[in-house]
Amino acid sequence: MEFLQVLSNSIKNMSMFSVLDILVVSYIFYKSYMLIRETRAEQLLKGIILIVVLIPISSLLKLTMLSWILQKTITIGVLSFVIIFQPEIRRALEHIGRSAFNEKQILRDEEKMEDVVGNIVTAVDNLSKDKVGALIIVEQFTGLGEVISTGTKLDAEISSALLENIFVVNTPLHDGATIIRNDRIISAGCFLPLTQNKHINKKLGTRHRAAIGISENSDCITIIVSEETGIVSLAVNGQLTRGYDKQKLKDILIKIIKKSYTREVTFKGKVVEWVEKIKTKI
Repeated sequence: MEFLQVLSNSIKNMSMFSVLDILVVSYIFYKSYMLIRETRAEQLLKGIILIVVLIPISSLLKLTMLSWILQKTITIGVLSFVIIFQPEIRRALEHIGRSAFNEKQILRDEEKMEDVVGNIVTAVDNLSKDKVGALIIVEQFTGLGEVISTGTKLDAEISSALLENIFVVNTPLHDGATIIRNDRIISAGCFLPLTQNKHINKKLGTRHRAAIGISENSDCITIIVSEETGIVSLAVNGQLTRGYDKQKLKDILIKIIKKSYTREVTFKGKVVEWVEKIKTKI
């Protein structure tokens, strides 16, 4: 009963800022868990939590040696976590970096979006029919400057004919990724990081592994055409889906681009709304 009374008094004395504080911290914990879910870091985190729980228990039971070992383990464990899971930490920080204050321009004009997506889809469909391998990346909010610098800069107006020409076999730029930013083909023949995910299909080749790898580290949309089968695949947020036809690919590309832009605009609006409410309370 005493606990309930204390809890009741705490709830009554909570201000709007306290509620906001709890919501922000809860959101951070939730997003942090979602970033490491189904990764090696999740298993290590569970181990650290178990050790943290065991430390006060061992102290309470006066298990001095066990308590000392656990405390030293947690100290070394935090450092090991940073070293071993540097790729996951980097991905998390890059994800946080896609903030609502990012002023990067993306496709917002629907007519231009339709034109760009139409050219991409037409090129992909023709490449698929001819079984010509291709790897096309549509940049969104996360900048791909490091990847762009590994290829040949083009900065050319996008067209289906140019995209098809880039991936003609035995030409200088066909073996690598082509980067699209807004309505421009920025670079071609780019090198991508391979995914470290060991659970993907072993039949997938280097092109598909590279597509998954870049989508794990950014919010880009990656389109892959298999040179063996002509199957069109899509890699987004580290997930690979396959078997797209021309219309299905067009619909999903427009949906993803619109969703990204809408999410950013909505979040900015909410931030402005919260700031205005706080101002009125001060």
